[in-house]
Amino acid sequence: LVESLGLTSFRLIAHDYGSTVAQEIISRHKEGSLSLSLKSVVLMNSGLFPEMHRPTTVQKLLMSPIGGLLTGFMGESQLDRSFAKVFGPNTRASKEEIAEFWSLIAYNRGNRNIHRMLHYVADRKANEKRWVNATKDPKVPVLFINGLEDPVSGSHMADKYRSEVLEPTIVELEGIGHYPQTEA
Repeated sequence: LVESLGLTSFRLIAHDYGSTVAQEIISRHKEGSLSLSLKSVVLMNSGLFPEMHRPTTVQKLLMSPIGGLLTGFMGESQLDRSFAKVFGPNTRASKEEIAEFWSLIAYNRGNRNIHRMLHYVADRKANEKRWVNATKDPKVPVLFINGLEDPVSGSHMADKYRSEVLEPTIVELEGIGHYPQTEA
C-alpha cells in the first residue's frame, strides 16, 4: 500500500495513548528499521516517562482486576465527571462535546473494552528503557505540546521532559489540561 501511494516519508502527531505508539516508531526510526522516513513528531500530554504518569482514580480502578465489571457502569455522565478533572479550569468540554466524545467511545460497544485499552500503562513500564531512551535522543525533530493543568501528564511531565531530553522543544499551555487539541 505504501509503495502504491508513493509515500516515502511521514510526520507523526500523537496524544496520550498514541504517544506510546509514537515512542515505538521513534525507537524503530533510530534503529533504521522503518520502511518510511520519519520527518518529525508532535507529542501532546503523554506519559512519556512512566514514573511521572499519574493515572486518575477511574483509570486505576479500570486497570484493576474488577476493571471489566466497572465498564458496565460507565456512561456519558461518568465521562463528563472524569473529563472535568483533567481539562483546564476554563476549558471544560461542553455537553455537546461530551456527547460527541461518548458516541466515539461507545461506538461498536467500545465503552465495554476501555479497561483493555489501558494495557498501554503496563506496556510503558515493560518497554520503559527502550522508549525513554528513544524519547531522550530521538534523532528526529520532536515538539512536545503540554497542557500544564493536566493532573495526569501536565506540568510535572513538561519539567521531566525538559530535564531529560536532548534539545527539548516544548510548548507549554497555561490553563489547558489533558486535551490541548480540543481545549486550545
